[in-house]
Amino acid sequence: MFQCLFYSSWENEYLKFEDMSERVRQKCSHSEEKYQTNISLETLNSGCLNSATVCGVDWTTLPDDTVIQLFSYLNYRDRASLASTCRTFRLLGSLPCLWGSLDLRSYKFDTAAAVSLSLRCKNLQRLKFPAAGSADAIVSLQARELREISGDFCRDITDAALSVIAARHEMLESIHLGPDPCERISSDAIKAIAYCCPRLRRLWMSGVKEANGDAINALAKHCRQLMELGFVESDNIDEVALGNLSSLKFLSVAGTRNLKWGSVAQVWSRLPQLVGLDVSRTDVNLSAITRFLSLSRNLKVLIALNCPVFEGEVDRNTMHNNKGRILLTLFSDIVKGVASLFADNLESVTDVFQHWKEIRNGDKNLDEVVVWIEWAISHSLLRIAENNLKEFDDFWLTQGAAVLLSLLQSSQEEVQERAATAVATFVVIDDEDATVHCQRAEAILCGDGIRMLLNLARSCQEVLQSEAAKAIANLSIDSKVAKAVAESGGIDILANLAKSTNRLVAEEAAGGLWNLSVGDEHKGAIAEAGGVKALVDLIFKWPPSSTDVLLERATGALANLGADEKCSMEVALAGGIHALVMLARTCKFEGVQEQAARALANLAAHGDSNSNNAAIGQEAGALEALVQLTYSQNEGVRQEAAGALWNLSFDDKNREAISAVGGVEALVALAQSSLDASQGLQERAAGALWGLSVSETNSTAIGRQGGIAPLIALASSDVEDVHETAAGALWNLAFYRDNALRIIQDDGVQPLVHLCSSSNSKMARFMAALALVYMFDGRIDSAVPVGPSASSQGSSKSLNIDGVGRMALKHVEEFVSSFYEPQTFNAAAATLVPTALAQIAEAIRIPEAGHLRCRQAPILPLLFTKNDYILNPINKMLQQLKNSFSLQFTMPGGRHAMHHSCLLQKTGAARVLRATAAASTAPIQAKIFTKIVLRNLENHHEVSS
Repeated sequence: MFQCLFYSSWENEYLKFEDMSERVRQKCSHSEEKYQTNISLETLNSGCLNSATVCGVDWTTLPDDTVIQLFSYLNYRDRASLASTCRTFRLLGSLPCLWGSLDLRSYKFDTAAAVSLSLRCKNLQRLKFPAAGSADAIVSLQARELREISGDFCRDITDAALSVIAARHEMLESIHLGPDPCERISSDAIKAIAYCCPRLRRLWMSGVKEANGDAINALAKHCRQLMELGFVESDNIDEVALGNLSSLKFLSVAGTRNLKWGSVAQVWSRLPQLVGLDVSRTDVNLSAITRFLSLSRNLKVLIALNCPVFEGEVDRNTMHNNKGRILLTLFSDIVKGVASLFADNLESVTDVFQHWKEIRNGDKNLDEVVVWIEWAISHSLLRIAENNLKEFDDFWLTQGAAVLLSLLQSSQEEVQERAATAVATFVVIDDEDATVHCQRAEAILCGDGIRMLLNLARSCQEVLQSEAAKAIANLSIDSKVAKAVAESGGIDILANLAKSTNRLVAEEAAGGLWNLSVGDEHKGAIAEAGGVKALVDLIFKWPPSSTDVLLERATGALANLGADEKCSMEVALAGGIHALVMLARTCKFEGVQEQAARALANLAAHGDSNSNNAAIGQEAGALEALVQLTYSQNEGVRQEAAGALWNLSFDDKNREAISAVGGVEALVALAQSSLDASQGLQERAAGALWGLSVSETNSTAIGRQGGIAPLIALASSDVEDVHETAAGALWNLAFYRDNALRIIQDDGVQPLVHLCSSSNSKMARFMAALALVYMFDGRIDSAVPVGPSASSQGSSKSLNIDGVGRMALKHVEEFVSSFYEPQTFNAAAATLVPTALAQIAEAIRIPEAGHLRCRQAPILPLLFTKNDYILNPINKMLQQLKNSFSLQFTMPGGRHAMHHSCLLQKTGAARVLRATAAASTAPIQAKIFTKIVLRNLENHHEVSS
């Protein structure tokens, strides 16, 4: 029997980046308990060691200032780990100067965590937190000096919760809630903030349910220092009341709906301190914009990005800055507009925000303006990127990408995060098909964006690490960017991030390694950087029930790496086989199941070159799990499981073990259900049956359990990969008389004849021809019942085997004759020089045949029948086929050519071949073919010796 490992190394790419709404849902899900890391008293106050000496160095002798500086560079988990080493470090690690700011967005922040942290938070001034369920926790911190709070995932935060936070922290100066919509926050909470936080200077909320006149007037009355206000993406804002906030310098209503622009322009233009106004993504009109620019006393910057009504009304050629005021739009030059605030030579400024950092001249007012512009533009560009509209192509290529690159170098971490997220988002065309916009990706590349993102990925801030890694991952789908990432040390960075104890960071790093592992260019570098072990460790580190996305990305990367022989051995050495089998057996998430099955398939695809195939079969529960996955409701899972079983069936023990755990029944059922499925599933179902059919027991079982009918249907497919694989399975099955009879009875002759005559695949034609010769070799009676009821008693329809056989063999003869070019063959026969024989061999070679591997049993009856070319047409055809067959499977360069040559040598092939070459009755084709085969055998003998 013959088996083929065609399914050797298929790959796919990771890209899971959502549009705006999906992105929000992803971030919300990360706020849930299963995506967060606990901050516990045990973690922070873990036991002390008696000594802090390593290799004879006493680290406790370092100056306190040095140790404190070292602590400042660490995240909270690493601070806790370092503090646990000795009493001295524990004391220094608890100093209030190290706990002035906390970013808990990547952690589970509840009351227990807050109590653990409270002793360190006496002087806490800045807090970033996941808002859902955190109100009580914030109070439990007892951080009465708190000045700034910033909450993500605010959909569930209520008026009552926000009111409690405000009441307990009267020193608050800045409140930021978003970018998720604060759907349950209304005027009641805004009034509570106004009453409780008189020092408030900045209030920014996204998607509030309402902000009525009473709430806004309360802010005007009680928060006299309020200088920045943002009600973005909201529906019901009292725009007239906003005119009472006389202290406002910066106002943003970006994305807010239902504003009455006629009255708005009149009222807001009278705000005496207003310096910056953001009306991006609203339905503001030209009249309102003109009023703002002409009537506002101190207005310096008006941002109107993506305002369709205004953009439809304005004459872009005549819309210039008015009286020194700057209008920033999608059609204006944003870089030059911002640079005009502080630069004398606008032409020399390309990276505007970096330029500002370098030339800051101590002008506090101007610094406030630039900081606000960065904040407002980064928010709007992220929203525009998330909408992913084709109409913004020109904007991104002409200036949008450059602005994002400039924002990546902002001094504000929040701006850097949003810019990195926007880069990761705007480059994506289709997240389902892992497609990126090459021009946008290369704009980031040409603007030195890879270096910037890798620098951010090195940050000690974990949220920034996560967003930078996400951007690198998506950009790396483009091959040019992937090369730049690798050359810039990005693989080492991602491999290190994959070891992070923060799940979000590890998840995005695994995604980056998944994309970089596509193709052969970077697999070796990933292995050298320790990426293989890091990915395998991720599977053991995180339980399947809580980290589905992370595990899918890790297994996807391992699947790609497993396609490389050396990397596949690294995966096995790192414990990857056990890890992948564990996921295939226990994980219920279909994405993980699919990638785990694909990884096992690729690890098993290297045949005799390593022991992975056998090792997978020996792993407890591996084959049972893959067989069960063929029953999955998800087509991708079924496809990859069938592919894994196809490759694993290459091993003799695996083949029988697969059958023993119900593999034949499962794969026959899969083939039957695949007739309306994808081409990939059809090919793999047929391939797995082909692999199992190598043994007589399995071949007979496949026939008895109804496997022949679906294979005949697949052999009728117009898709080459599908009908070629099905033809291979039918070829093996036809070796046994009962199966040959079933193929005839199930109307399989005509599809095979069609393949033999018409397929564009030489390999399919070749295997169909062999199947037909097996079927009509004289073993079957001259007349047999055919049709759906052929196997039952009383079938009224019968088939004349002799007539059908002659018709089939005629097509086989035509196929064999297609290898024969009289002039070339006659010339070669006259000289028999090696070059002439080599020319013919190369001309008739079928490259795919090199993937086939023959067991010894069928080689005897097929290749070494009597050399009587005139006994009957069957023998004549068989002899012609056997010569072609021997030639194809002994050609130098074939994967199993040496194996086949050894089989032929053991069966006395050389003697029979020489007799064929010398026979006076032998056709010229036979003489040439046998000469070529003899030459191949001699060459392989020389190599082996």
